[in-house]
Amino acid sequence: MAPPFRFDHVGSLLRPQSLLEARSSLSSPSQMYSLDIPQSIKKAEAQAIQDVVQEQLERGVRPITDGEYARHIYYGGFFEKLSGFEAQPNLPIPDAFRTDFPTTTGLAKIGAKTRAAVVCTGKIEYKDSPYLPEWLTLRSNLPQELWREAKLTMPAPNYQHIQLKPGTAWTPGSGYTSDQQYFDDLAKCYAAELQTLYDAGLRNIQIDDPHLVYFCSPQFRDGCQKDGTDVDALLDLYTRTHNTLLANKPADLHVGVHLCRGNMSGSMHFISGTYERIAHKLFNETDYQTYYLEFDDLERTGGFEPLRFLPRGKNVVLGLVSTKTAELEDPGNVKERINVAASVIAEAQGVSKEEALQCLALSPQCGFSSSSLAGGKGMTAEIMWGKLKLVRDVACEVWK
Repeated sequence: MAPPFRFDHVGSLLRPQSLLEARSSLSSPSQMYSLDIPQSIKKAEAQAIQDVVQEQLERGVRPITDGEYARHIYYGGFFEKLSGFEAQPNLPIPDAFRTDFPTTTGLAKIGAKTRAAVVCTGKIEYKDSPYLPEWLTLRSNLPQELWREAKLTMPAPNYQHIQLKPGTAWTPGSGYTSDQQYFDDLAKCYAAELQTLYDAGLRNIQIDDPHLVYFCSPQFRDGCQKDGTDVDALLDLYTRTHNTLLANKPADLHVGVHLCRGNMSGSMHFISGTYERIAHKLFNETDYQTYYLEFDDLERTGGFEPLRFLPRGKNVVLGLVSTKTAELEDPGNVKERINVAASVIAEAQGVSKEEALQCLALSPQCGFSSSSLAGGKGMTAEIMWGKLKLVRDVACEVWK
């Protein structure tokens, strides 16, 4: 099955200075999701989205996104808007989090003492759509015939649970007595959100789940063992939840999942290593149509060998262009790596390389600005657009 676009991008784009300046008066990033946000900030946000949509249209960038400009970070504004969750802006590192959790240990190394999270304190229910306002703003900048060429991103359901100390993602007063109950209700909210967005005309959604790659990390797995957590059962719980939220989605709603190893300000990442440990389960036991995978750096991501587990009928978007470095990739090298990936799939599936190419596409390995902070080292808007042009031009050459 072919992916929706042969040239793609992960969704977040560098925030313009005008938007950063408008938000500089906020006391904390979480204030962005309050009801009393100043109109001046809303106006700056709307203008920035209008401008970045027009830029994508003029440059032939697909899919069309709002750059995640309505969020302070890629997962922002989702859990906060579900009934039953409460934002905790200053949880202590490391006490409130899993033992040796790669994100918090990495943040601690650069001096962080606290980290925000969203904890379940009551019955999880879907009352108001978290992201419908974002989609309505994005589509208002597009003619209806281009709605199908747009994409919206969402955080994974396990985002809060995986980082918090075992047993603390939901409080005793929430009414939940097991992680399964917590995820059953959360999956219902996700399914409802998919349907709401679909009914409003959205046809392409990307779930961001960088933490699935943590199951490849010895540090994370050892930390789970120290906490008394069965790491394989935990992964099963998460993949089961992914499938539950997808179970009743409309047939023509495309939903893919993006995995990476961290992309904090200054090109920081939290783990390295191949997809080998999770690849079979990821491709064969989750019901996603598309997998957006990071492959821009062999040392950090490993090679293409795990693609041998990809079954027929699914597809992979190869993240071969880096958002972490300002240097523009060599198009010939990118094309060569696409062919190597296709060869791995062709041999495993027993098909020709030309047929294997049909289940591949090309993109940057991550967003250009997963948070409101600056992107990769030396990254500028000019370089970002240059990299997206490279993705488009190489894809047009490879897939004609």
